[in-house]
Amino acid sequence: MINSAPEVRALQNAALLEPSVALLELRLAELAASIAERDAEGIERASASLHKALASSVADFQRAARQGGVPPALRQRLILAGGQVATLREVVARATRSLDRAIDVLLPESTVLGVYGAGGSSLRQSQGGLLA
Repeated sequence: MINSAPEVRALQNAALLEPSVALLELRLAELAASIAERDAEGIERASASLHKALASSVADFQRAARQGGVPPALRQRLILAGGQVATLREVVARATRSLDRAIDVLLPESTVLGVYGAGGSSLRQSQGGLLA
């Protein structure tokens, strides 16, 4: 039977944090699914929802820490969610690097010719003769 004030607070904190962590896990799963489907609009929506869930979870965990602590099981789930965020961030970074390489191949630097620099001078390389 629960008798002490810290035990009661721990149960209250668990009740407060459980929905917050569950929502965070759901938003992470939605983002992962959108990334796997290569759904740009879904990624944007899921990212925004995940951002809101993360902000809410951080606030809830801070409040719980001030009011008697965070139950170890929920702390572990939050740590796992943080790992999932890091993994998804790396997936997006790799995809971005691949896209950058593809753009470099498809649009080599020579396509920049004809553009003017900050000082007004042409960035074009001389092809022999006069610069345009």
